[in-house]
Amino acid sequence: MRVVAAAATLAGALALTACSSDGGSDGDAAPSGSASADTGGGTGGGSASAAGALEGSWLATTDGKAVALVVTGKQAGLFATGGTVCSGTAGEEDGMRMIRLKCTDGSKDRATGMVESLDKTSLKVTWEGGMGAETYTKAEGGKLPTGLPTANLGS
Repeated sequence: MRVVAAAATLAGALALTACSSDGGSDGDAAPSGSASADTGGGTGGGSASAAGALEGSWLATTDGKAVALVVTGKQAGLFATGGTVCSGTAGEEDGMRMIRLKCTDGSKDRATGMVESLDKTSLKVTWEGGMGAETYTKAEGGKLPTGLPTANLGS
């Protein structure tokens, strides 16, 4: 039952984060996820195209904890079972896709991450802090992806 509760909590966080607004008008909230196909070209798009390719909800299991990375536009948020909550930015810097986060608990494990690989269903980020590399699976339609390990989450 704990696994279901942890998954439900993360799904709720994903739903709330995906629907949240940064205070702009509803007219400014045009979904850019439809332009998420990454051709690897990167000409003329700047940070908007880098963030657009990253856009969405990404899930992983690290050290037995569920981790959700949510990217909306240039904003990023990360939630992990156990109470980790981080927010920041995602975009292109000096030709590299970077994620920069500040966590409410002061942790630096995921403060700066570089995107190593990205496709429609998988995202690999190498974090400069103590976390190292994490591989995420894209969540589609507010549902958890199939094959996501869930045993002992949040224990």
